[in-house]
Amino acid sequence: MAIAPSAANKREARRSRAESRLLPAAVSAGSVLAVLLLWWLSGRFGWVSPLFLPPPADVWAAFADIAQHGYKDSSLAAHVGASLRRILIAIALAAVTAVPLGILCGRNRWLRAVFDPFVEFYRPLPPLAYYSLLVLWFGIADESKIVLLFLSGFSPLFIAAVHSSRQVPAERINGARSLGARGWRLYAYVILPSCLPDVLTGLRTAVGVTYSTLVAAEMVAAISGMGWMVLDASKYLRSDIIYAGIILMGIIAIIIDSSLRLLIRKASPWARG
Repeated sequence: MAIAPSAANKREARRSRAESRLLPAAVSAGSVLAVLLLWWLSGRFGWVSPLFLPPPADVWAAFADIAQHGYKDSSLAAHVGASLRRILIAIALAAVTAVPLGILCGRNRWLRAVFDPFVEFYRPLPPLAYYSLLVLWFGIADESKIVLLFLSGFSPLFIAAVHSSRQVPAERINGARSLGARGWRLYAYVILPSCLPDVLTGLRTAVGVTYSTLVAAEMVAAISGMGWMVLDASKYLRSDIIYAGIILMGIIAIIIDSSLRLLIRKASPWARG
């Protein structure tokens, strides 16, 4: 006969879980504060030239100026919005194409034989290696960047979907079929939920790859966006704006990744270790 845990044991378990979360967070916060302190000291005592490492106060002043007055006749929100719009459109297009196609290819080896060579051919190529072709075909407007971001995000999602659909246990498929699941219902109610943890992890990888590709693409051919702002500031040796832009891009990346991790925990709680 099982004995119900006491209230004290429950409190102890909750306290242990809270400590396991707080201690790593405290260590991370301490490391960040240590780097910021070292940065401030280097500017305060002139250890590094401000051209290479401007003081934190100068970087904050540059960020405040851009936030208030914008950069090159566009507001900071417009630059950030342009970058996020490109990545969101590309990721949405990659998700609605790569995931269904990858699941189908994972369940059908003939279909996989058709698409796999093309994905494996372009997947290891650096995105900027063929970006010049996309600019030639689509111009320097958003179309070329969205296509580049779509291609960079498609392959991680496709590979994750193929792998996860091939790992679905045969007994789960057979059990669903014995209960009458056929066609799209089998995929919608059995295969897709089984693939969801790996697909969401692939989405997290795809967003990371796409985000880094976006910044590089904006540095090559763009007239707006966070990457373009950083590159343009470098032409005038405005290292304070460069650092402000880089920090801003990093913070946005952390927010996006944290949101995806929360989505993974909410959408597939059964996959927690």
